[in-house]
Amino acid sequence: MSVDVDLPARPVAAIEGIAYFTVSELLRNVTEHARARRARVDVWRSGDRLMLQVRDDGVGGAEAAAGRSLAALSERVGAVDGVLVVDSPAGGPTTVTAELPWRA
Repeated sequence: MSVDVDLPARPVAAIEGIAYFTVSELLRNVTEHARARRARVDVWRSGDRLMLQVRDDGVGGAEAAAGRSLAALSERVGAVDGVLVVDSPAGGPTTVTAELPWRA
């Protein structure tokens, strides 16, 4: 696994906590479902947004459908005016991108 963080400062604790939880849950999904050999985490700021991206080379097929962990994660991110986007075609790879509001 590789991690790249490019931030000018830390966001407020509430947003940082949601970011940590989001990445943790996404990595848990990789280990439990993706059958991936590699995963990558990127974190950066774009304007007034904190961007998080988790990519893996697994089997794909992840969905944010009702009743699944990605749906619950999407709701949690949405609760702070964030967005969760899942790109996971069958056969892989999977890329999940979260945008959270930047609050310092």
